[in-house]
Amino acid sequence: MDKIVIDIETKNSFADVGGQANLRDLQVSFVGIYSYNQDKYLSFYEHQMEELNAFLQKVGLVIGFSINRFDIPVLEKHLKFDPFALKRLDLLEEIELAHGKRIGLDILAKANLGIGKTHHSLEAITLYNEGNLEELKNYCLNDVKITKELYELATKQGHLLIPDKFSSEIAKVPLRWSEEVLPSTLF
Repeated sequence: MDKIVIDIETKNSFADVGGQANLRDLQVSFVGIYSYNQDKYLSFYEHQMEELNAFLQKVGLVIGFSINRFDIPVLEKHLKFDPFALKRLDLLEEIELAHGKRIGLDILAKANLGIGKTHHSLEAITLYNEGNLEELKNYCLNDVKITKELYELATKQGHLLIPDKFSSEIAKVPLRWSEEVLPSTLF
């Protein structure tokens, strides 16, 4: 079975759906995936949810950043199976469990990889609304690449560096997991 890294973008915001409590009312505009079996990045636009559904049913492990709180709940209504049944590794939850705090992907990438995100989440909605789908795709796939590289770095060295947002201190947070024993959800 394939191991993938995933990120999604939406065409609307929490403000559009009445707040974070209505997360499942967000609409998918783009899904970016890195497939380890295929060793390539894959793109799924909103009209390709059937293809995404078929692809995800063959996946053994889904890796992402905040996927349990965002990506998976938003995707749920677009799929014909329960995506919460998939084995998942959520880097943000792993960091929160080990460090006691959440951190943004951009800050994490800058501290560990020396690179940052190309855009931020609300900009993805603007890109979609302006019809700039190629830039939307590039933005999402860059986030997938960052998440993939952070996952691989943490797997290799057993930790990530987490900067404190109020000081110049950087914590070395141990992160260890065995993909063979990961539950489908860590919370």
